Amino acid sequence: MLQELLTAGLAAAAGVAVYSGVAARVVRQYERGLVFRFGRLREGIRGPGFTMILPFVDRLHKVNMQIVTLPVPAQEGITRDNVTVRVDAVVYFKVVDPANAIIEVEDYRFAVSQMAQTSLRSIIGKSDLDDLLSNREQLNQGLELMIDSPAVGWGVQIDRVEIKDVSLPETMKRSMARQAEADRERRARVINADAELQASRKLAEAAAVMSEQPAALQLRLLQTVVAVAAEKNSTLVLPFPVELLRFLERAAPPPGGAEAKPQPLPGVTAPPPPSTPPPQVAGDAPGAQDAPQEAPQAEPEDEPEAD
Repeated sequence: MLQELLTAGLAAAAGVAVYSGVAARVVRQYERGLVFRFGRLREGIRGPGFTMILPFVDRLHKVNMQIVTLPVPAQEGITRDNVTVRVDAVVYFKVVDPANAIIEVEDYRFAVSQMAQTSLRSIIGKSDLDDLLSNREQLNQGLELMIDSPAVGWGVQIDRVEIKDVSLPETMKRSMARQAEADRERRARVINADAELQASRKLAEAAAVMSEQPAALQLRLLQTVVAVAAEKNSTLVLPFPVELLRFLERAAPPPGGAEAKPQPLPGVTAPPPPSTPPPQVAGDAPGAQDAPQEAPQAEPEDEPEAD
């Protein structure tokens, strides 16, 4: 009798162990469990930890509550300004209602992926190329709203949407490079012209100040000589202003103490001096110069006598 009871107890213990092994389930911290009994969802969501279900009657479905990173394949489209581009993005979402995520949609990951691709194509068609390149933050917000609207009924919350890359044709890249180069060259020319204008104004002010004091020009010349001499050059080119030469010409006395002749005004031709007859030598007759004069003949020398 005791042996039969012992055998029955062992059999019951084995049955309980087998039942516990079949009915026991473990739900992780980042998961939630849904129990379906004969295909019908039971009320209440199983939290993380150890839980039991009826074997062969209940079925436990675990739902991941972590944030899912879903890459969106590159979509090719035509922008509003007729430029063909390829844009890819990434979607960050998580499940907030496990029951709706399992019941309302067959595969919420695939549904979010298809909705993201469709919304990305729509955003490409509604935007300009400049918006895709420089105004991505606003496009990300618009894309997030477009995906989040239908995903709310699926128990899914869109956390963030980011446009990763915008691929352009090679011809468009070259055109944009030429445009950027031309714009930079234009700005460089404007800056140079502005610098020339400011420098000319400063030079005009400096010339006005130096014109009041002629010695300032000499001091500036000496400063230039000192700056050139500091370079230790073997050749020194000394600029000499024309104004200083004119000043020296006016200040220098005429040679021999004679009075300086007045300089004719520029553009006025002085009249030629009156012609005077050549002076005549005293004692000469008026027609003396016309008669030819005979040259004196030399006397012949005596020939030497022969011995």
